[in-house]
Amino acid sequence: MSLTDAGPVLDQPRPAAVRRPLGRVLGLSIAWLLLLGNLGVVVWLWYHGGNVTHVRTTGDLLTSIARITGLVGSLLALVQVVLLARLPWLERLVGFDRLTVWHRWNGHACLDLILAHVVFSVWGYSLLDKVTIPKEISTMLGGGIYPGMITATVGTGLLIAVVVSSIVIVRRRLRYETWYAVHLAVYAGIALAWFHQIPTGNEFVVDRVAADYWKSLYLAALAVLIAFRVLVPVRNAFRYRLRVAEVTPEGPGVVSVRITGRRLARLGATPGQFFVWRFLDRRRWWSAHPFSLSAAPDGQSLRITVKALGDHTSNLGSLAVGTRVVAEGPFGIFTEASRRLDNALLIAGGIGITPIRALLETMRGDLVVLYRVVEATDAIFRDELERLAARAGATLHLIVGDHTTPEGRRLLAPDHLRELAPDLAEREVFLCGPPPMIRAISRAIRAADVPSKHIHTERFALI
Repeated sequence: MSLTDAGPVLDQPRPAAVRRPLGRVLGLSIAWLLLLGNLGVVVWLWYHGGNVTHVRTTGDLLTSIARITGLVGSLLALVQVVLLARLPWLERLVGFDRLTVWHRWNGHACLDLILAHVVFSVWGYSLLDKVTIPKEISTMLGGGIYPGMITATVGTGLLIAVVVSSIVIVRRRLRYETWYAVHLAVYAGIALAWFHQIPTGNEFVVDRVAADYWKSLYLAALAVLIAFRVLVPVRNAFRYRLRVAEVTPEGPGVVSVRITGRRLARLGATPGQFFVWRFLDRRRWWSAHPFSLSAAPDGQSLRITVKALGDHTSNLGSLAVGTRVVAEGPFGIFTEASRRLDNALLIAGGIGITPIRALLETMRGDLVVLYRVVEATDAIFRDELERLAARAGATLHLIVGDHTTPEGRRLLAPDHLRELAPDLAEREVFLCGPPPMIRAISRAIRAADVPSKHIHTERFALI
């Protein structure tokens, strides 16, 4: 399907860029300075505690390594809490995709350091106490000499469960609801570490200032978490009074939910962004899910469109009109404000059409839209897309086919992309869909000589 109707262009000013280079560099610099500054303080505390100058034996060396890995691992655990707090300014600064990468790698580094702390502690103290490793473990857990060891062990187990549940091959076998519940355990794991670290930490037992500094880090992380994951959503719930106004089937397993409220223009949402939604009925109140806007906000309502992929998404069609809604956001920099060029190529795969459809509603310039589906019946919003493309003077292509078949392998390959958009290298590209599709098409786009700075992606996946 192609449409090249040169209809009227939307008479809307193009928004100014949100991420000005100087502001972005300054914001990132401040964030990194905060992290590196605290890391420097942690290393200084470790050194000041005699963990270099007082090392005389192999046992001393191993326990010294255990202390620095434990300190840095705990600092990264607090960083993880801040990343989980969904700070709006940080999300706007770096984007959800990059924060997802930071979250994943920081979590792995945190767990690796904490496990190293456990191994080197047991090994080092067994040498210092001149006992076997099993005997040292028994002493640590049951001797009463080291306070908080049981809680620390439980906390470490919870952190392991969270990281294991995030491994791709495991995550694909978990329901979203199970994965979400397991991830709540990260808070408990970090909290339990407090009862081990403060009473027994070598750097904190002998140094009141060091102990107060470490406590302030925990309290600051807790304050950020409570402010942005509890207080701000509760405030917004009373301020905007969001409710489900309409539930509309869009196709097999796909529904649109329209949410209304008060003074929604104050949210500042733009096409391409998403919210984390919580529907307050008996079946769904405890679980929050991220869904992109599937229509440009009009100040009166917000619309999301959801495909049935799990227990939560499969029963959204049964939402009752009038159900109260809590929304965190808006999040995301997959917006027109990221554009540097006048011409744009919008590519969507499957349900990834939702933010693309919202962008098409307000974008200006020379636009080409590619909508990739396996079967023609998988396409949603066809009438809306045709109408919006005609109004914007955009070219719309529906790309149908299975990439695993011989005839489908060239779909959206570099040569095919150049056929659909001959000036591809001179266009800004917005790409949204499942992660495997994102990876494959991103490679094809770069192979077609599009610079990475002109490629904007939004992955429909869990953190």
